[in-house]
Amino acid sequence: MAYKLVTLGGDGTGPEVMREGLRVLSALSKVLDVAWEVEDIPCGGQFYLEHGSRDWPEGAEERCDAADLILLGAVGWPSPTGPGPVLMKDGKMAGYSPVIGNRIRLNLFANVRPVKLYEGVQHRIHGANKLVWQPGQVDMVILRENTEGLYSQVGGKLAPGGTTELAIDTRVITRRASEQVIRKAFELCKKRNKGAPKDGKLRVTAVVKDNVLHGCRLFAEVFQQVGEEYPQIEKDSAIVDAFTQWLIGQPEYYDVVVTTNMFGDIVTDLASVLQGGMGMAVGANVGDRHGMFEPIHGSAPKHAGKDKVNPIAMILAVKEGLDWLGERKNDDRLTRAAAAIEAAVVDVLRDGHPLTYDLVGEAKAARCSEVGQAIADLALQKLARAAG
Repeated sequence: MAYKLVTLGGDGTGPEVMREGLRVLSALSKVLDVAWEVEDIPCGGQFYLEHGSRDWPEGAEERCDAADLILLGAVGWPSPTGPGPVLMKDGKMAGYSPVIGNRIRLNLFANVRPVKLYEGVQHRIHGANKLVWQPGQVDMVILRENTEGLYSQVGGKLAPGGTTELAIDTRVITRRASEQVIRKAFELCKKRNKGAPKDGKLRVTAVVKDNVLHGCRLFAEVFQQVGEEYPQIEKDSAIVDAFTQWLIGQPEYYDVVVTTNMFGDIVTDLASVLQGGMGMAVGANVGDRHGMFEPIHGSAPKHAGKDKVNPIAMILAVKEGLDWLGERKNDDRLTRAAAAIEAAVVDVLRDGHPLTYDLVGEAKAARCSEVGQAIADLALQKLARAAG
């Protein structure tokens, strides 16, 4: 029986990295005899400009609801009439429906972002690629509440005479949503059973601004209450502004981190610097029944069609999706495929080629498709060796 896979390539370079993720998935699925019923749904700013009413087709919501697995590329396209992205008539960015819409409608309450520095990855600092942080000292997971906060769409604008004079965004923090993501963080810490690289301690850190904000005080209160159920795990708390410096200065201290929606959006992009940039960073949007997996980078319109951008985040998003679905369906073929993908990525990074410009600079850069093909080939070799 085939698994139902929905792909949301989106805008710009989104379809390009999706192509490489599917290249790897297809190669391994053939060998493992895993069947997929794939449905690609166009979406984003380019779709909206062409059709003018929705940012994805009628019925897309129901098709996502029925999927076993959802893969997302990237959305967002420059407005042809002014600065910023294409906006829909309701003021939302075109691409809202497949991204934030799916998160809220499917209750994908946890945005799970692994932050791991692999051997061979350099960091782009001052325009050059160099090793700043050490592999083995960066290995954490950040969980971001995914359904409310400043993305709850509570608020609005006043524009008398057509000129915006007032804009209000109201942050919504509820006990239910906080408890969902906080419990997920503690369960993940227990499941990882790694501890922080610095001291090996199982630790969950809540990132808040509870010295000022009421919502953060509620989040911190729920964190302490849920944490009492996990006496073997150390409970840690950090004020968000201080956390940003500690994250960069001592990433080895962190094991699992949990925070609210907007804070999580910001600190995870910062954390991507530790692992080599956005081209290496994965976001897993998961709930109790559904999962949507994506690279966290944008659509990079200026690079669209050039076969240039890094596909590794998308390929690792496929890996995370296979791990999640394999556990849900008790299908070891999927977890074996996931392990083979990560092992192949590790080898390519350690060897230093083929890699894209963001990791090795323009002079040594390989094409996006070359990287995808190399990882697919290596993953097949890894799978064959594992099978004996």
